[in-house]
Amino acid sequence: MLNRVTLIGHLGRKPELRNLESGVPLAQFSVATNENYRDKEGNWQEATEWHRIVAWRDMAVRADQQLDKGVLVLVEGKLVTRKYTDKDGIERSLTEIEARTIKVLDRPNKPSTAITEEPAAESEPPF
Repeated sequence: MLNRVTLIGHLGRKPELRNLESGVPLAQFSVATNENYRDKEGNWQEATEWHRIVAWRDMAVRADQQLDKGVLVLVEGKLVTRKYTDKDGIERSLTEIEARTIKVLDRPNKPSTAITEEPAAESEPPF
């Protein structure tokens, strides 16, 4: 079985960094991917898909420090779906990409950088 996602797109906003009650850092941000296609009339159209990205621990801190809105990145990770109850008591589900690697692709006059996940302790779940 394989659960792997690879995206190349632009950050929609600077990562939002917060610490959970346990003290574990969590960064959340969005990445936009674009697809160009011809419609029935032969006109070019562009479709944008937005993806929620989460990064944990040291990767979250580095993402907050190194990433900014509009930067072109490659994100590799896995799909995670979680359920939660909103403030109105309605159960909802959310699918996001848990990042394992984030690589900046378009920093003019600067070398590309990679942010990779450090091996986590096996006894400690990421949430």
